[in-house]
Amino acid sequence: MIRRRTLLAMLASTAIPATAAARRLEPDFLVPLMNAGKLPTAAGRLPKNPRVVDLAAMGRDVGKYGGTARMLIGSAKDIRLMTICGYARLVGYDDKLDLSADILESYEHVDEKVFTFKIRAGHRWSDGRLFTAEDFRYCWEDVILDENLRKGGLPTDLLVDGKPPRFEVIDELTVRYSWDGPNPDFLPRLAAPQPLTIVMPAHYMQQFHQKYQNANRLAGLMKEQRTKSWVDLHIKMSRSYRPENPELPTLDPWRNTTKPPAEQFVFERNPYFHRVDQNGTQLPYIDRFLLNVSSSSIITAKACTGESDLQATGIDFADYAFLKDAEKRYPVKVGLWKATRGSKIALLPNLNYGDETWRGLLQDARFRRALSLAIDREEINKVVFYGLARPSSDTILPDSPLYKPEYAAAWSSHDPDAANRLLDELGLQNRDSDGIRLLPDGREAQIVVETAGESTLDTDVLELITDHWRKIGISLFIRTSQRDVFRSRTMGGQIMMTMWPGLENGVPTRDMNPSQLAPTTDDQLQWPVWGMHYLSNGQKGHAPEVAEAARLVELLKSWYHARTPEERTDIWGEMLAIYTDQVFSIGIVNQTLQPILRSAHMRNVPERGLYGFDPTCYLGVYMPDTFWYGEDIA
Repeated sequence: MIRRRTLLAMLASTAIPATAAARRLEPDFLVPLMNAGKLPTAAGRLPKNPRVVDLAAMGRDVGKYGGTARMLIGSAKDIRLMTICGYARLVGYDDKLDLSADILESYEHVDEKVFTFKIRAGHRWSDGRLFTAEDFRYCWEDVILDENLRKGGLPTDLLVDGKPPRFEVIDELTVRYSWDGPNPDFLPRLAAPQPLTIVMPAHYMQQFHQKYQNANRLAGLMKEQRTKSWVDLHIKMSRSYRPENPELPTLDPWRNTTKPPAEQFVFERNPYFHRVDQNGTQLPYIDRFLLNVSSSSIITAKACTGESDLQATGIDFADYAFLKDAEKRYPVKVGLWKATRGSKIALLPNLNYGDETWRGLLQDARFRRALSLAIDREEINKVVFYGLARPSSDTILPDSPLYKPEYAAAWSSHDPDAANRLLDELGLQNRDSDGIRLLPDGREAQIVVETAGESTLDTDVLELITDHWRKIGISLFIRTSQRDVFRSRTMGGQIMMTMWPGLENGVPTRDMNPSQLAPTTDDQLQWPVWGMHYLSNGQKGHAPEVAEAARLVELLKSWYHARTPEERTDIWGEMLAIYTDQVFSIGIVNQTLQPILRSAHMRNVPERGLYGFDPTCYLGVYMPDTFWYGEDIA
């Protein structure tokens, strides 16, 4: 079966009216460069067939050029937010989470085995050089297949049954990737917040590659960039997800102009960005973004004093009252979007914990169910979330087409009597003088929950859960640990349980990878050893000894080879049912609300939306390149 997504199929407006094309407005920001002969007009900067964004169909207004938007970031690393929120992808999601061509003019695939990509004629990188099949070829042959640059082997996303694709350049504007088996995750990975890299600006990157650069010049560049090898140099200069190299050409709507270290990063409009509105006006509307580095702890305070024009990260629902109060004193507006996490926070019992007695309990579903049933989620919702969240297991939201109410209800009601019965069944009937249950070896049933200590939310919730669990004879102790050591300590069996955000993607479709429900990586804190076993193809860690966890891995493998949409839906359903029934993570509440602060003069920012890292890319699927300033531009 051949499926084709073209520009004509995905847009209501199929062409730019000739009269509109003739009267394209130019941003004042670019006029000096055009007057100096350093830039062509929009007609010379745009692809022959740009992507047309029909704002009317999206319920938005056609905007106008100009303005600078300020954002606050917690560290210089957070400049990656411009890559995430800018959300220019070869293939990307829209706000309905449907995939379509974006940077690509079109794509087609045959049974998800053979993918053919068509590049827009005349599409250019931000430095004005043409974007062609050579940029795909360079990335494949000279980067991905280079053993020096890929010492860990090919990205797993490019392997099907352990085998890489066959790559072909069909012509200057067409490339093809072919596998013998289906690779249903290929397009979603290209649309991801941190997308799979299969294209690079070859004309720029070749100067840092030993195949194309003479040794003396390469040594000089290594010294200039303070790197020890040409490999380190190439990696440093090619980093696009965290765009620290101002010279690196990009296809994003804005490009970084500031070299770190810096306290302020300036992103300016990409003169060659490939999207236009329905009138033929080149996007983005906003000229610049200023990202000001600030301590994470005071981002809310600064946002409340009008120091940000567009802020979503660094603020939380707990700050909502302060943010709304700022509307009275500063020209800002605050909306509430629905967070897409499966649970705002969740308890993750480490099924690979080093203590044999505790590991046996934690691996027993009855114990996990008892802990879940003992939690009074309604109380937590009222006390911590003002009753605006939804008590639930750690699972997907009603906004997902895969949602079923029984997933949310699984072992998430408050039933301490049932919890006590389950614990008695486990042989934990004996208690000490304080009413705390005793383990078979005589120790008190004391659970240590570790948190990153980055928010008072964790502590507030855990203090309530401490009271809930004490009523069933379980002690809870809170320990603060460093985020960057969680992975190694959990992997080493040193952490019994963590409090961590729930499932990343709470709004999946059947065509999105369900790997978050199975042990697949070593940073899944409830089963890191099993995840490492999957990640290393059996070379490290060990396979799950819990049958239901092993079944999740089998189902995931089946999803990759499913032949019909119905099969994928069924696999998702079985995995969700197992995950929630087994309580592999203990959810608390979901459908929490995320404040989105914007300048009162900024237009086209939706009042409501879905907010999360994956798959919505924070603000990304809502196209910040279409945001614009009305009167009194900031």
